[in-house]
Amino acid sequence: MFDSLTSRLTQTLRNLRGSGRLSEENIKDTLREVRMALLEADVALPVVRDFVEHVRVRAVGREVMESLTPGQALVKVVHEELIALMGAANEELNLAAQPPAVVLMAGLQGAGKTTSVGKLARWLKEKKKRSVLVVSADIYRPAAIEQLKTLAAEVGVEFFPSRADQDPVEIARNAIDAARKKYIDVVLIDTAGRLHIDEQMMGEIKRLHAAVNPVETLFVVDSMTGQDAANTAKAFGDALPLTGVILTKTDGDARGGAALSVRQITGKPIKFLGVGEKSSALEPFHPDRLASRILDMGDVLSLVEAVQDKVDQKQAAKMAEKLKSGKGFDLEDFRDQLRQLQSMGGVGALMDKLPGMANVPQAAKNQVNDKEFRRLEAIINSMTRHERQRPDIIKGGRKKRIAAGSGTQVQDVNRLLKQFMQMQKMMKKMSKGGLSKMMRGLKGKMPTGLPF
Repeated sequence: MFDSLTSRLTQTLRNLRGSGRLSEENIKDTLREVRMALLEADVALPVVRDFVEHVRVRAVGREVMESLTPGQALVKVVHEELIALMGAANEELNLAAQPPAVVLMAGLQGAGKTTSVGKLARWLKEKKKRSVLVVSADIYRPAAIEQLKTLAAEVGVEFFPSRADQDPVEIARNAIDAARKKYIDVVLIDTAGRLHIDEQMMGEIKRLHAAVNPVETLFVVDSMTGQDAANTAKAFGDALPLTGVILTKTDGDARGGAALSVRQITGKPIKFLGVGEKSSALEPFHPDRLASRILDMGDVLSLVEAVQDKVDQKQAAKMAEKLKSGKGFDLEDFRDQLRQLQSMGGVGALMDKLPGMANVPQAAKNQVNDKEFRRLEAIINSMTRHERQRPDIIKGGRKKRIAAGSGTQVQDVNRLLKQFMQMQKMMKKMSKGGLSKMMRGLKGKMPTGLPF
């Protein structure tokens, strides 16, 4: 997300960072570039105009022009205005209601609404420790009911059955009654989507809203539709009291226009981002963290949270103890590390959160991908346990067998063993307390801006 915007903005602002003095002329030139970058990212024109004007007013004032480091002061202004544009701070779900708290999910067909219901159910269960019941009031698409039933089983929440011959209001009321009897905390109601906003759709969802009186009414919209996402959310919000927006498919959105336009156009906060296909791929929306990512400052807080949430702490402690005892790092440990990386959303998701990634050539980024990690794991899985524990015994004949078993070439096995040996050396240094020394050695090879 924001790849092209980050590249354009960081290049434009980098030219000013070291400037000892700024003039109105070079501020004007810089803001012209910022304006073009935002328009190319499919940010809505009224949003771009307001944003650039806010930055201009602050940039030609004392805050920047009279600063000792005007270039850096301008970057700070852009950063703060990006945060303000997207909503200043994360706005949590309001679940302060007599249980069950009802959350109504709305959106157009194909936006990822049913999937988002499953993701949100998992998030509420795991992060907020709430019991959840999900129900589908989409009587026009029986497949949606079955899909939600499958998702509920996958994430381990209650599912309330419904049929295509029932009235949506009746379905919702019955589900809420069932949740009340079971002392369930939250009810998530999936509603019918349409290809566009029409009177029939709005009439039905208004009737449903009036009947269940939800504490949250969330509009689910595909971020890849750019500024159209914001305009659709506004049209929907004009007819229904929305409390927030969930932006889906942000992992496939290289522009980010929707994230930058929604708040300003609708007046409603973005509450969550859908960042992948897995049921765990839902993140609370933090404007300050996203603004830092746009300006290539990284998102270290989200990175730390991902590590804390996904890394198996017991396994990490076991690994540390093993290294301390001098038993060494083997291919089974290497495979565990690959799995841990993938559980955190994959290497691409982690790289997005690191500062300075705009300086890394795209060709280099493409080499480090999740597909390659899965191939490495397949090669390791084709080895015997003895081979994984004693990689030094893997010679010619064994390499051919491993390559054939994993559907790869002998040179792929050789490459894996080379990478493993490099990792093994790194782990040996760490076990001897040489982490800071190792990081200093890596510093010159890392992209500038990394926190080492």
